[in-house]
Amino acid sequence: MSHNDNGTLLVTGADVLGGGCRTDLLVEDGVIRQMGEGLSAPEGAQVVDAAGAVLLPGFVDPHTHLREPGREDTETIASGARAAAVGGYTAVMAMANTTPVTDSAVAAEWVYDKGQQAPHVDVFPVGAVTKGLKGEELAELGLMHRSRAGVRMFSDDGKCVHDPLLMRRALEYVTDFGGVVAQHAQDPRLAPHTACCHEGPYSGRLGLPGWPAVAEESIIARDIMLAKATGSRLHVCHVSTAGSVELIRWGKSTGVDVTAEATPHHLALTVAELEGYDSVYKVNPPLRAMEDVEALRAGLADGTIDVVGTDHAPHGLHDKQHDFEIAAFGMLGLETALSVVSTHLVSTGRMSWADVAQAMSVRPARLAGLEGHGRPIEVGEPANLTLVAPAATVTVDRDESESRSRNNPWHGRELTGRVVATILRGRPTFLHGAVTDLASESTVNAR
Repeated sequence: MSHNDNGTLLVTGADVLGGGCRTDLLVEDGVIRQMGEGLSAPEGAQVVDAAGAVLLPGFVDPHTHLREPGREDTETIASGARAAAVGGYTAVMAMANTTPVTDSAVAAEWVYDKGQQAPHVDVFPVGAVTKGLKGEELAELGLMHRSRAGVRMFSDDGKCVHDPLLMRRALEYVTDFGGVVAQHAQDPRLAPHTACCHEGPYSGRLGLPGWPAVAEESIIARDIMLAKATGSRLHVCHVSTAGSVELIRWGKSTGVDVTAEATPHHLALTVAELEGYDSVYKVNPPLRAMEDVEALRAGLADGTIDVVGTDHAPHGLHDKQHDFEIAAFGMLGLETALSVVSTHLVSTGRMSWADVAQAMSVRPARLAGLEGHGRPIEVGEPANLTLVAPAATVTVDRDESESRSRNNPWHGRELTGRVVATILRGRPTFLHGAVTDLASESTVNAR
């Protein structure tokens, strides 16, 4: 990746991947030039003291809603990029359900170009699978890929590509250029748009329309078979049930090129949160039972679930302050993802920091085809890096968010593990508890 930057950065005392071996890194022109103990800072270099911190490759979010164009009141590409920097992200994939939908080369290039102006994170568009997300006709998949946006990932997220023939055609089409179709698995007949609570004892007792596990699992099973038949790549967005984890495990075991993501909220929260009808906990797919949460944690730990995707979904108060059934679906996630994963998987011994690097950087970069991200921390590699204080605790305050929205399910909760610095091509974008002022900088995104 390239960047007009002659700055020099020295990171001292970093514990690379949490392996216990501390080292210094000298970064020049956005690239790691030296690694070793006792490196000295050249004149004018910025020094970052990483004592006590774990150094990881910069995080990549394969599933972000930035709301621009169309709902800039809830988020913009710029505000979402700042939130991403706080969360340790150096690249995010912007979902297509904007207004207008990112379903053409022109729309994809608009998002890509707007992302160029956001210096805090690399922003890449996800293209829609179908025109207008209507599930009736394929969008301009090839044109979006051949555009300067270079789209490789396609999703109607928020809606399921329910027509099996259309899904098959999409899978066949993207094989020509190594693309991937990311499915929002929700059978609209089994779980219509009114469904908002995991079907079970809670939905019955709370009187909320049930969203059954089989509505997700039946689509995943079908799509695994379609991916097998077409020899294509399938990615399953925001997996939420134990049955889905088993299906993905089975698909992988038979050689199907299927990957899957889990969100921080599905790894940590359960349907019990809905007890108070607080719409901040309304999300699609819904929060599930504890046995589903446990299955997702086990699946992420053993690699069945490949990546963590935040499904960062900003909403204004006027979208959320309604009766539960009619409030908007979605939660914020970019700024807190690392802390949630650290609290529930690293602190409990289920995952190592090297595992976190795989799930939050290496594999999502590979999934999205981002060549400059998710790279090894070695001499000659781009300096896209994240520093984490593993023992630090943070009490989440929704009002301290860089996002324009406040629908934060972690508000008031104490989490363990905190991002202390984010570095994009050798330039700190988040440091000393604040987003760096890079408004005058220009960033060049390159895959």
